[in-house]
Amino acid sequence: MWQCCFLVLVGAAVVSAQFPRECVTPEGLRSGQCCPSPPGLNNDPCGSSTGRGQCVSIRVDARPHGPQYPHDGRDDRERWPIRFFNRTCQCNGNFSGYNCGRCRHGWTGDNCDQRVSVVRRNVMQLSADEKRAFVNALDQAKRTVHPDLVIASRRYSEVFGPDGNTMQFENITIYNYFVWTHYYSVSKTFLGAGQASFGGVDFSHEGPGFVTWHRYQLLQLERDMQDMLQDPSFALPYWNFAIGGSTCDICTDDLMGARSSFDMNSLSPNSIFAQWRVICESVDDYDTLGTICNSTETSPIRRNPAGNVNRPMVQRLPEPQDVADCLQVNTFDTPPYYSTSSESFRNTIEGYSAPQGNYDPVVRSLHNLAHLFLNGTGGQTHLSPNDPIFVLLHTYTDAIFDEWLRRHSPDSPVYPEENAPIGHNKDYNMVPFWPPVTNAEMFAVAPENLGYSYEAEWPGQAFTLTEIITMAIVAALVIVAVIFAATTCVVRTRSYKMEGRQPLLGDQYQRYDDDKSQSVV
Repeated sequence: MWQCCFLVLVGAAVVSAQFPRECVTPEGLRSGQCCPSPPGLNNDPCGSSTGRGQCVSIRVDARPHGPQYPHDGRDDRERWPIRFFNRTCQCNGNFSGYNCGRCRHGWTGDNCDQRVSVVRRNVMQLSADEKRAFVNALDQAKRTVHPDLVIASRRYSEVFGPDGNTMQFENITIYNYFVWTHYYSVSKTFLGAGQASFGGVDFSHEGPGFVTWHRYQLLQLERDMQDMLQDPSFALPYWNFAIGGSTCDICTDDLMGARSSFDMNSLSPNSIFAQWRVICESVDDYDTLGTICNSTETSPIRRNPAGNVNRPMVQRLPEPQDVADCLQVNTFDTPPYYSTSSESFRNTIEGYSAPQGNYDPVVRSLHNLAHLFLNGTGGQTHLSPNDPIFVLLHTYTDAIFDEWLRRHSPDSPVYPEENAPIGHNKDYNMVPFWPPVTNAEMFAVAPENLGYSYEAEWPGQAFTLTEIITMAIVAALVIVAVIFAATTCVVRTRSYKMEGRQPLLGDQYQRYDDDKSQSVV
């Protein structure tokens, strides 16, 4: 039984969070309640009168986390999101969203009772028109202000403004919000002015939540873009990065941007992404001054695939066999549920273990290797989603995760309930998503539970030495049998020919081949 507790809003060292625009009023934040009414329903929190949902107390994980984080009580992300709100909407049936005004992924209609197909496909197999539509949709998301969510732009002590009633929150675009959530999940714990921030904390990497956290991040972007495009069937494609070699096949101007002919670390000016600018770049200021990444855009995207000459290991993409090997790792995760875990599927797909599952501190494989191969913005954890290749890289990582779930059919208990790094326990609400969603909710086969599927083919598993020897023995036996059968046939044929000259029963006995009219039955 998962343990949970109900907490009240308390003070914190530093605040940086995203919440619905209509909840971040002085009254809303002080009350700790964020239960708005759905569109068209006034004074009806969570649409309770129509059965859409109800306002409930937030449950938070109370089980112990691993030893990697020693600063309990110093970080707003602990027991997320209780330091900001302690009540939220809990939606019924196929209704979802912060006010139960949306449908669950894969459903549409006024009553959310109509199925819709959301199929993620290989981006290289899209038609020219489909590729163009996807690139344009990403660019539109980069320029479109998120209709619902805002981000805090000040620390907690300043979030109510100088007069105590001017809330310090900012609008942010749909795609930049996608980037910001990743930054916030990996940012260091600010311990105060003049003190070094603590970097040994990560709510979305180096733990079992790696696959579940990024799965929900993609779901949220996909759903935001569906709403933006008014197309509930819109699906994010994926990049099969396990092709080997040193060529980035999606780095073309009709897709994610070719290399500039003027600067090997820049994108071609013919790519729409050459005009993009990154956010959350001022890491030194965030860590030393306690400031917060806001929506300010700064530098262009940097990328030089296979260009890191100092690390030859990251100059090649993963091989198809790496995926096949990874899918054979039987255990989801193993103690200490960290980047040092061995024989762990999660640590293998994340890329801290060899594809066969054995931990090796030198190795970077699969997901990690694909990021490092990009050699630029996409290779830096806090910045990586600024490069839109991040989306395609992680949809393929999620596809591998979903295929592993399908093949191994693990029971829910295989996901660790406690002692994982902070943020990674089974019942932890993933930081910084709103409304709250646990790691456990994303630990399920997607088509049946999450409203989307993949159109993918998977590499076959190579034969083991034992299998090769067995097949060789069987083949040898078959060959011997064939030779024996052929030899027997030859001997019998010769015997039949000899019968015409040396009848076994004497000449007085009629042979079947002498009387053509005689039946041989």
